[in-house]
Order: sequence, then structure tokens, then C-alpha cells
Amino acid sequence: MKALIIKEKWLNLILSGRKTWEIRSSNTKIRGKILLIKSGSKQIFGECELVDSKKLNLYQYQISEDKHCIDVKQDILPYKNTYAWVLKNPKKYDNPISYKHPIGAVIWVNFK
Repeated sequence: MKALIIKEKWLNLILSGRKTWEIRSSNTKIRGKILLIKSGSKQIFGECELVDSKKLNLYQYQISEDKHCIDVKQDILPYKNTYAWVLKNPKKYDNPISYKHPIGAVIWVNFK
């Protein structure tokens, strides 16, 4: 199973169900249930389903603030290649789960 590392602000929005698009600079082929790690915490705070990844143009990015929760103030994309990783069915754990963070893991942590 995969676990996505996310900064606290965005993680809280995902787990609350408000943020359904995670904006990233690369595509992903990963689908299905993923775990959600708060960056720097060495703890898993919940899970969700990663159901799609779609490349965005500027217009799609601008009209979708309600999905990605980023305040769009400029007429540029955040990345040269901007992708929306589409998330569904978030579940916040009552008690975070600690894990040993592997050296070099920045975006994903792999669990067996």
C-alpha cells in the first residue's frame, strides 16, 4: 500500500472532505486506497481513494478552486505540467498511526 505525504494545511482540508483535488507537478498511475501522512510527523492520519489523475490547463485550474482549495490570484499554473490527483472518500483516523519514515521518501511511502 502507498501513503502520500501532505503538508498539514492540505491534509486537514482533504480529511474534512473539502479538498478533492491534490495539485501536483507530475502524473500518477496509482489508483485505489492510499494512506495520508502529515509531512514531518511520521504519522498516518487517515486514508482516501485516489481515483484519477488529470492534466490541467489554466482555465480548468482557475475554475476549480472549490476542488483544490488554492487561492488562484495569478494567470499562471503552479507547475509547468500541473495535474489534479482526484481524491474521494476521505477517512480521518481517531488516533494517528506512527511509522518509521524511510530515508529519501518525499512524495510516497511504501508499505507492505
